[in-house]
Amino acid sequence: MKITPHALLLTILSSSLLSPCIEGFSSPLSQAKRFNTAAFLIDPKSSNKNAVGQQPSITDNQQSKSSPPSSSALQYASGVAEAISSIKTLPFQTDESTPLSSPTSTKVGVLLLNLGGPEKSEDVEGFLYNLFADPDIIRLPAPLAPLQSVIATGISKSRSPKSRAAYDSIGGGSPILQYSNAQAKLLAESLSDKYGLEAKVYVGMRYWHPFTEEALGEIVSDEINALVILPLYPQFSISTSGSSLRVLQEEFAKRSDLYGPQKMRHTVVASWYARPGYVSCMSNLITKELNSFSKEEIAEGDGKRHVLFSAHGVPRSYIEAGDPYQVQIQQCVAKISKELPGVEEGVEVHLSYQSRVGPIEWLRPYTDDVLPELGKSGVKNLVVVPISFVSEHIETLEEIDIEYRELAEENGVKNWRRCPALNTDETFINDMADLVVEALSEPVQTVTEACIANNCENLELDNIDQRMGIDMEVMVKDSKMEAERLNGRVAMFGVAGTILVELLSGKSLLHLFGL
Repeated sequence: MKITPHALLLTILSSSLLSPCIEGFSSPLSQAKRFNTAAFLIDPKSSNKNAVGQQPSITDNQQSKSSPPSSSALQYASGVAEAISSIKTLPFQTDESTPLSSPTSTKVGVLLLNLGGPEKSEDVEGFLYNLFADPDIIRLPAPLAPLQSVIATGISKSRSPKSRAAYDSIGGGSPILQYSNAQAKLLAESLSDKYGLEAKVYVGMRYWHPFTEEALGEIVSDEINALVILPLYPQFSISTSGSSLRVLQEEFAKRSDLYGPQKMRHTVVASWYARPGYVSCMSNLITKELNSFSKEEIAEGDGKRHVLFSAHGVPRSYIEAGDPYQVQIQQCVAKISKELPGVEEGVEVHLSYQSRVGPIEWLRPYTDDVLPELGKSGVKNLVVVPISFVSEHIETLEEIDIEYRELAEENGVKNWRRCPALNTDETFINDMADLVVEALSEPVQTVTEACIANNCENLELDNIDQRMGIDMEVMVKDSKMEAERLNGRVAMFGVAGTILVELLSGKSLLHLFGL
């Protein structure tokens, strides 16, 4: 099975090298879903059609008390569409504690976040290096910290040939940036056409160009002061949206003079899998594939058609630490399934998780287990749906279209269909425009608040034992407690060392000794 960069990254995250996605939070869980009650409000009473209402003083790296909603906020509830035409020219109305540094017109920006990918074959090694050179992703023990770059170099060099071959099989590089740029362009056009809102849309990638930091540079240069942050992941995971938000959190904390509330207000749309527009888009694409089966093919399958939602997997330890991803995937699939033909019409729905790697437990059932089971049970007509992706990339074009299709057909699935990703679907783009407008008018959620609300801070080094599958409570007994715990840590680092050796060599440690 091909090991994708994202899957390899998650394996390392779940080992003893795990770093917390968000560090330093001491706020209790009861505050996790605290939102500010004011927003990027559009004042429908303003004589000028381009007014923005009051937003409370808040800095991204500190907690703030909620402010009561203003009268403008209450009046605004009558409808987003009526008021959106007012966003363009008036400055923010701020409280006295956080005045904008200078009067300025409201300039709205949208930042789309994604993982990124190599654009051509020559980029693969550099892309992999960026994954593994990040100390916020691979947090080495202090004595080994100086080896961060060496380890990243070794992993990227050993893994790049296989990864490069995979990218070569789909044209030499990932199309994810091409699609993201197209989505950004069309989103800006939709905002203008539907709402008369002239917003600039930026793309920030986590591990390849244009990096999130590069997008932030453009945002500052363009003097954006109202920013909607929109991860291109419908469902939130600590490993995807959470990782990208971590970058923003650090940048905002370092440069409050550029990103603080005096200069720029921002709000995060952490997940959007439950939006009726998104659900409708997905169900329409799936229904189109279901309708593509001929009468002969349906008869061959005893009148049945099957839909397999294949979501990107994450280590189970993430879910145990509070990652909402699995629940959101299940809810998303349930909502879409309600819009599809039912069992009485011969359509059956399944859910699985792809791209696992390594010895640790990932979300089950695994796609590469489910496909053979479906085939052996007599399934002939199958539509596979990449549910956690909004654009084509290596895991749809290579893993699903090539590897999984071959696996399915080997096990008896004769009529294979793959639902395309949303890409530049017009309905999807228009719904994203609606989402941005709603985000401008709803309670603000900062990047820190989004991370807290989605339990990013729960992934801490204190729980390494459990994530490594080591029951330290059994090992620690009586007077030998400290000694046993120390031995457990040594064993844990041994496991981590084994994982590193396997990653660097591309083989099991036993293979190095001819076993």
